[in-house]
Amino acid sequence: MFMEAEVKEGEKAPDFELPSTNGSVRLSDFRGKKVVLYFYPKDDTPGCTAEACSFRDNIERVKKLGAVVLGISRDSLKSHENFAKKYGLNFPLLSDEDLKVHRLYGTWKKKKMYGKEYWGTERSTFVIDEDGRIIKAFRGVKVDGHVDQVIEALRG
Repeated sequence: MFMEAEVKEGEKAPDFELPSTNGSVRLSDFRGKKVVLYFYPKDDTPGCTAEACSFRDNIERVKKLGAVVLGISRDSLKSHENFAKKYGLNFPLLSDEDLKVHRLYGTWKKKKMYGKEYWGTERSTFVIDEDGRIIKAFRGVKVDGHVDQVIEALRG
C-alpha cells in the first residue's frame, strides 16, 4: 500500500514529461503561460466526454487568458487519438499509463461504487500560473459548470 502525495495550492507543480496526441509534452515547456491540467478517468465515457467537449467549446476563452489546456488519463495514446478525433478536441491529451503523474498529483485514489472499493482517477483540475505554481486545485470535480470555475481561477 502506498500513500499518495497531494499537491496543494501555492506549491510548485511537479514537472513531468508524457506522450500526447501532440507529441511529447513536458510541463516546464509551458513556463510563461498558464496551464489548465485536468485529470479524468476514461476516454469516451459520458462524464469525461462532456468535460472534454466543454473545454473544447471554451478553448478560445481559455486562450484569451493566456492559458493552455492539457487533459491527462491512464488511457493509451491510441485511445486518446481516437477520442480526440471523434470529438474534434483542440488540445493535447496526455497518456499516463504507468500512473506516475497521477501519483505525483495525488489523483490516483481509492474509490467506492455500489459498496465495492477500487482504485481509480479522481477527476481533478489544477490551474498553474506562468511560474509553474498551482494557483487553484479542484478535486472531485463535477463536470457541469466546471469550465466556468476554471475561467474564474484563470482570471485570478
